[in-house]
Amino acid sequence: MVTILTRRSVICAMAGAAALASRPRPARAELTAKGIYPVAVPNYQEVFVAMGKGFIKDEGIDCKLIQGGNGVKTREIIASGQGDFGIADFVHPLLLTNKGRPARVIVGADSISAGLQFMLRADLYAQGIDTLAKFAAWRRPDGHKPIIGVSSIGGTNHVWGTYYMEQLGLDTAVTWVGAGDVETMLGSLKSKQIDILINTWSLAHEVESKGWGKVIFDGSDPAEWNKTIGGKVPVTANYCLQATIDRDPALVQAWVNALLRSARWITAHGVDEIFEAIEPYVGSTSRESNIIEITTMKAVINPNGIVDEADYARGGKVWFREMTGIKPLKIEDVVSPGFVDAARKAYPG
Repeated sequence: MVTILTRRSVICAMAGAAALASRPRPARAELTAKGIYPVAVPNYQEVFVAMGKGFIKDEGIDCKLIQGGNGVKTREIIASGQGDFGIADFVHPLLLTNKGRPARVIVGADSISAGLQFMLRADLYAQGIDTLAKFAAWRRPDGHKPIIGVSSIGGTNHVWGTYYMEQLGLDTAVTWVGAGDVETMLGSLKSKQIDILINTWSLAHEVESKGWGKVIFDGSDPAEWNKTIGGKVPVTANYCLQATIDRDPALVQAWVNALLRSARWITAHGVDEIFEAIEPYVGSTSRESNIIEITTMKAVINPNGIVDEADYARGGKVWFREMTGIKPLKIEDVVSPGFVDAARKAYPG
């Protein structure tokens, strides 16, 4: 194990809500952790910056950051105990808790889903299909329904994309498939295996710049979001199992400290600096594409990591419905605010 010369002391109660001392203390053995993220897009920049800028290491954690492959696989890795911390859609800790594997959201990452760009195949757009209604009415050459691809069935783009389609009355007119990571998502649209891809602006820019498709609907546009969703929602969340909290609350507190510092750093710095910090984790798309997404993410970041009851209730209409199969949970059943409270005391501002 590696030791460090200084680190902040962690004083934890069972709920992880005790304050962290602000002065350094003598060296101690590093904590160890595995952080899991779904795919290589700036949507998960909070954990990328925490790693790239050394905040995780500075909090005394020897960390391995691992790509899960999509949100569902990330959830499965966390559930199996092969990973300690996940960042993905809020729906995942809800599902784990529903299925008897209690999980807790420890830091909220954003306030809007930044990954709801509906990218239509270029050849279909050229035929005059330029709205979701027209798309839903179209049929593939074999007579089957048009296909919408997302990273994973049950992940962010699927959960929120299906909600939009339900509100438009188009949900039964399409077929949904999981398309995997960045390369396979782009490849499936380019090769016409899917007809629409829903994902983030970094992929949307790649698609449009290469002539593979066209964005015909942007559910992340603030006006569209507010009309359909009604305001802020903690879409992306940093979470862990309750068992991790019980086993090592000091590790959880140190992780939350690093993420809060990361969110504050992102808020205070420009997109070029953010790209430099996260570049090792987003190499599947171009610098220009990543800069576009970083810009949109800065606008929706949750700089204090707080998940409040009003935002949680607003998200409930999307999370707790027949499509997800998730039974309603109270906010206290899935959110552990004490760690963020302690981190904000240690790092005021």
